[in-house]
Amino acid sequence: MPDQPLGLTVHAMPVLDQSSTREPNTVAGRWKMLAVLLVCAAPVLASYFTYYVVRPEGRRNFGELINPQRPLPPLATRALDGRAGTLTALKDQWLLVSVSGGACDAKCEQNLYFQRQLRESLGKEKDRLDRVWLVVDDAPVRDALLPALASSAVLRVAPAELAQWLEPEAGKRLEDHLYLVDPIGNWMMRFPADMDAAAAAKAKRDLDRLLRASSSWDKEGR
Repeated sequence: MPDQPLGLTVHAMPVLDQSSTREPNTVAGRWKMLAVLLVCAAPVLASYFTYYVVRPEGRRNFGELINPQRPLPPLATRALDGRAGTLTALKDQWLLVSVSGGACDAKCEQNLYFQRQLRESLGKEKDRLDRVWLVVDDAPVRDALLPALASSAVLRVAPAELAQWLEPEAGKRLEDHLYLVDPIGNWMMRFPADMDAAAAAKAKRDLDRLLRASSSWDKEGR
């Protein structure tokens, strides 16, 4: 056959649709990020859901739940040795809080006693809860009280500013109650005034339940 010229046909290269490849990747990345956040928050959400929502029949908390919860304010504090600080430095632990003047009357001493007994009754879990005594004046603390306060945080605070955060039951004084703050820093429970041994036993059950419910995400030590 006679020689024929070689025919070449040039075709254009296909152009990738950028929007069709990038958009699914961006959406998938956002979903992955959301999934990671949900996994991290799940233990905290589950523990609170278990305590506040899923309640076995006949079970009731003794302390009054605070709704909405009130976060620790950046309230200025002063330790007995004069060191300055802020209330928010107490976060990352369960806090059992009492309030009174430095003179500490009989009601104050009783609250400090039950505060100490409740913490000790938690056994191996007690290191997850700190005792805090907020002193609302400049009156000196008696030396006789100091040995029992060795493992407590004793902090002087301004009463007017404290009253914007903590609140007593209607008809009661701020000094009449014990208050519970969670490790996230929220005041979330107020125990009834005029606590006695029977009331302390009920308060301990609340503490036990809360510590069990939060055991997956809360560890002792600040």
